[in-house]
Amino acid sequence: MNHQTQNKKPIKLLTTEIGVSPSRRRKMVTAVSNDPRKNHNVRKDHHHGIVVVEEVEGLIKVYNNGHIERPPIVPNVPSNSLPNQELNVIAKDVILHNPTNLWSRIYLPNTANKLPLLVYFHGGGFSVGSAAWKCYHDFLANLASKIGCVIMSVNYRLAPENRLPAAYDDGFHAITWLKNQALANYKEQNWWSSKCNFSNMFLSGDSAGANIAYHVAIRLNSYNLKPLCLKGLILIQPFFGGESRTHSEKYSVQPSYSALNLSTSDTFWRLALPVGSNRDHPWCRPRLSNNMKLPSVLICISEMDILKDRNLEMCSVLADAGIKVEKQVYKGVGHAFQILHNSPLSQPRTQDMMSHLKAFVNNH
Repeated sequence: MNHQTQNKKPIKLLTTEIGVSPSRRRKMVTAVSNDPRKNHNVRKDHHHGIVVVEEVEGLIKVYNNGHIERPPIVPNVPSNSLPNQELNVIAKDVILHNPTNLWSRIYLPNTANKLPLLVYFHGGGFSVGSAAWKCYHDFLANLASKIGCVIMSVNYRLAPENRLPAAYDDGFHAITWLKNQALANYKEQNWWSSKCNFSNMFLSGDSAGANIAYHVAIRLNSYNLKPLCLKGLILIQPFFGGESRTHSEKYSVQPSYSALNLSTSDTFWRLALPVGSNRDHPWCRPRLSNNMKLPSVLICISEMDILKDRNLEMCSVLADAGIKVEKQVYKGVGHAFQILHNSPLSQPRTQDMMSHLKAFVNNH
């Protein structure tokens, strides 16, 4: 089912996921080195003529025989391995849908108050990443404590085994699961649901996860959410694109520790979009209509990110469609800085971002 809307004013948005120079790879939590190879990254393996047809170095290799490798460059951590015990946060993994192995990691601050609910989708170009990755686990445990909210981090299916719209389907199923929890009050989920204000829900994500949050929010337009109520959408460095390049994609000078390059972005889109599609597909380059409905939107933009211009354009087009948009631009940092902590400014800018997210949630 196609839940996209059409408009005269297309947005062109494009992201990549996480790339670093080899010299920093061991120091970074998530890493992809710049890959100058074009032409679909085709190269030969020395065994039996096997060909690597797509690759994001350090994260994923796709072979012509269908084999896929994802090196464990980022550690998975159990839910109880909190980065700081003083956070006073409980985290547990919960199965949402057995047939598709859909699960989430739920974070609950220790409080007697009813808390807002933030549904979060991790980044990774739709092709890598996990709700169990240490970088996301640490970030979201801290965010739950900082904001004072329940966070459900969704572990959606990955491309290319499950191309889009599989991740959107999983995001939508996560929301329907939440609706069932709110209506049925199942005892096994009472540890968090009893502290959750289901009528104060937000969708969020970074990079590809922000793309998922956006498309899930569009799909929810035609769904009866009650008793859930979607109050806001938080898009962190949202991953969109287009066949034509923006100025920042073509000309922004990336520092050595940059997490972004255009070749990696193009590879992720080839892996994620339906076979035969290009980057003008509406899942990559969404179309907006003046009658579309979205809640208030916060868009977090990195000054050094090659996606900066697409993210700024999205702010303008959403505002032109009558949607309330707030934007925050983080100076001197690049894509996924809040996850990678790959520059001296990452830590203070991450604290700024958490403060902005807290204010947005509290004001809606």
